[in-house]
Amino acid sequence: QVQFVESGGGLVQAGGSLRLSCAASGTLFSDSMGWYRQAPENQRALVASIGRLGGTTYKDSVKGRFTISRDNAKKTVYLQMNSLKPEDTAVYYCNFFPTTSPNWGQGTQVTVTS
Repeated sequence: QVQFVESGGGLVQAGGSLRLSCAASGTLFSDSMGWYRQAPENQRALVASIGRLGGTTYKDSVKGRFTISRDNAKKTVYLQMNSLKPEDTAVYYCNFFPTTSPNWGQGTQVTVTS
């Protein structure tokens, strides 16, 4: 059974940086992966995705600020977040992309203060 464990979130001032990590288990890790986020009263939405060979896509609002990467040997996907804004505040999750597993992790909270 696939499991995702996210980490690296925290409280940061606007303009700051955070690096999120997501370790996957119970999977060959051969699928595309995505980082998703859910702010209060909003639906969970895709932030960035990365293919098995490294091709990436980004939500328009994070282009140029966020970078997704993966280490297939460690079965880990990363999200480097720079120039953070208060509107980036959310719980961040990783999962497969585009078809997600129902087994979401606990997520990691990112809070950006102005």
